[in-house]
Amino acid sequence: MALPAINAALGFIRIDIDPVIHIGSVPVHWYGVMYALAFLAGFRFGVLPHVTRRGIDRGTAERALVWTIIFGLLGARLYYVVQQPNLGDYLHDPIRIIAVWEGGMAFFGAILAGLAAVTVFAWRNRISAWLMWDAAVIFAVIGQPIGRIGNVINGDILGARSDLPWATAYANPHAVLQSGFRLCTSANCVAYQPAAVYEALGTITIGLVLFALRRRGVRNGALAVAYIPLYAISQLILFQFRASEPALGLGLRQAQWTAIVILVVVAPIVYLVWRSGVDTGPAMADVAAPAEQPAAAEAPAGGAAKPAKRTRPPAAAGRRRR
Repeated sequence: MALPAINAALGFIRIDIDPVIHIGSVPVHWYGVMYALAFLAGFRFGVLPHVTRRGIDRGTAERALVWTIIFGLLGARLYYVVQQPNLGDYLHDPIRIIAVWEGGMAFFGAILAGLAAVTVFAWRNRISAWLMWDAAVIFAVIGQPIGRIGNVINGDILGARSDLPWATAYANPHAVLQSGFRLCTSANCVAYQPAAVYEALGTITIGLVLFALRRRGVRNGALAVAYIPLYAISQLILFQFRASEPALGLGLRQAQWTAIVILVVVAPIVYLVWRSGVDTGPAMADVAAPAEQPAAAEAPAGGAAKPAKRTRPPAAAGRRRR
């Protein structure tokens, strides 16, 4: 496996990595490996610390993760497929619709399907939907940049031709290049803007904003309320570099039109529902150790003291249904 190398003469990065690792007769796709690492990192370092500090046990968090991943993957793949100009090819060969190993996952689809799954899970388990939404967006901002490494190896998210020093050219014959892009050969080497890298950097920036908000102790739902418009804005900007996606009306791509709908319709509705206080759950600040129980009430003359009334720990508030 040849590692990426900078071509000093032409000023671009040449990538010659086979997207498939062959372990004996078993093919393992880099794309799938990066997704698995993304799920693991997002859950272990994002979701789990966030929810356990707020009264949700690990078992509940793991069940939520499974459902979110299943529906998130399905939503991401379906959203990608329906916006392809060769949609008919997918309909004639339906197995390709779920062939995620070929590359091609639209993150807007993952967001919509994943948040829907999280909402249903929270309702069924009588826990704060806003708390679970926050956990979901933390999962996204940690995991998505890792998953983009798979896109870089595949070559399936590219921008226009470029002579910038960080432009990428693909030399491996198994690179998953979309229509209109070509491999780098000794006779002809074309480099393209690394749109997948731009996506990763955009998500990292959003993540820094969300973690800064969490440090301020905002209440449940604030992270999700901030993430939705921030991600939509990032897609409006970054899809200008995505030459691998077809343009629709006014020269905008489907993801950009989706971003506009989210900014104009979805984000304001989510914000108003959140502001209304419906299902807010406990405060966003980490759940501290229960406060000391109040001392027994002073006994009346000649009588025994009454035991102080026990209070529920703060985490319990996040589990009640409103």
